[in-house]
Amino acid sequence: MKKMLLSAVAASAMLAGAAQAETITVGYFLEWPMPFEYAKAEGMYDEAMGVDINWVSFDTGTAMSAAMASGDVHLSVSQGVPPFVVATSAGQDLQVLDVAVSYADNDNCVVAEALEIDKDSAGELAGKKVAVPLGTAAHYGFLKQMDHFGVALDSLEIVDMAPPDGAAALAQGSVDMACGWGGSLRRMKEHGNVLLTGAEKEDLGILVFDVTSGPAGWVAENSDLVAKFLKVTADANAMWADEANHAKMLPVIAKDAGMDEAATAETMATFVFPTVEDQLGAKWLGGGAQDFMKGVADVFVNAGSIDAALDSYAENVNTGPLSAANGM
Repeated sequence: MKKMLLSAVAASAMLAGAAQAETITVGYFLEWPMPFEYAKAEGMYDEAMGVDINWVSFDTGTAMSAAMASGDVHLSVSQGVPPFVVATSAGQDLQVLDVAVSYADNDNCVVAEALEIDKDSAGELAGKKVAVPLGTAAHYGFLKQMDHFGVALDSLEIVDMAPPDGAAALAQGSVDMACGWGGSLRRMKEHGNVLLTGAEKEDLGILVFDVTSGPAGWVAENSDLVAKFLKVTADANAMWADEANHAKMLPVIAKDAGMDEAATAETMATFVFPTVEDQLGAKWLGGGAQDFMKGVADVFVNAGSIDAALDSYAENVNTGPLSAANGM
């Protein structure tokens, strides 16, 4: 009997080990260069976590949400807060795990140069056609800017377009304004101008930051794995914070992001990567991010973009793995 019990325990242990993830899938954006891509390219995540990582690129944060809902993606790096809020407001059980990047100057709307419309004449946008990736950070910024300028949404023809498509449409003259980020935003600026700078947007309370997110159930079952993932990300950010490492890291990040080194350096110069200590503080995951998500949700409700907001988004922030990473 004792031998049978020991065999059963051993078999159970083997099954439990088999149940542990051997491969995980992580979503990210191309043309969105970040320090984590150095660690990604150098295999640092696989080594630290003891698993193989399948990296999948996306065009929008809404697509990331859909992939996490289907179970095809376990973690998403640099998902915009607005698509996260849209998904969780609709009942998807996602959690914010860290603050990936803050970037007020790298997410914006661009007006076609031929229109010669700027912040002093923004009212002339009425009747114009606008390409907006709905449910994203760019969408939220667009809504806040139109509210600031007093441009009624029903006076615009709003077309849902991913940033690469919006950039192409603006270049072709198919739309009068397009909203997006990263490489797409740079291409948009070749054919037009922004209405507000990043600093001007922040003065209006338009914060722009991304998070690392994951399905709550999967995170709960793999909290140690998630902590290791966040630790590698934090270490890569710390490496980038030391300019002595730029010469080594920049070419690797540029190649992984599908960009040239000049564009990569220009883009990353507009990015801020908060330290783990800062992320766990009141400005970010200690309360500020939760309050901001509620504000984003309320704006979307008022704009008719979502049916309802949650009473609070506090349960959608899980600082456990990040705190654990901080002690590693």
